[in-house]
Amino acid sequence: MIVQLVRFTLGCSWIFHGLFPKLISISNTEMNMTLALGLPIEQTIWVIRAAGIAEILFGLVVIMFYKSKHIIRLNIMALVTLLVVSAVLLPSVITEAFNPVTTNIPLIVLSVILLARDSFEKRA
Repeated sequence: MIVQLVRFTLGCSWIFHGLFPKLISISNTEMNMTLALGLPIEQTIWVIRAAGIAEILFGLVVIMFYKSKHIIRLNIMALVTLLVVSAVLLPSVITEAFNPVTTNIPLIVLSVILLARDSFEKRA
């Protein structure tokens, strides 16, 4: 039961963050962080939309292949990378409510729980 909750929490988090602040409506934070790359506005919007699609697809991959330690390790690396990139491109985002620290670190912890699931299952 815990593994399934973790699985869907991780996957749905990726899907949510790809869908709402990037595809349905581009959030100001996403726009400001991506503009910091120095791209023209048209390319910035394209990059944000492409990132949204990639995040939705990765969320589905996490849900479907949650037993793959490689996928979960990739998830951890992606979350750490996004946390660092966010802090570098737009340092003020770290002090905002629901910032990358308060979202990514718990998701990393949940990923570690998935990596450790074999030890949970052996004890049960």
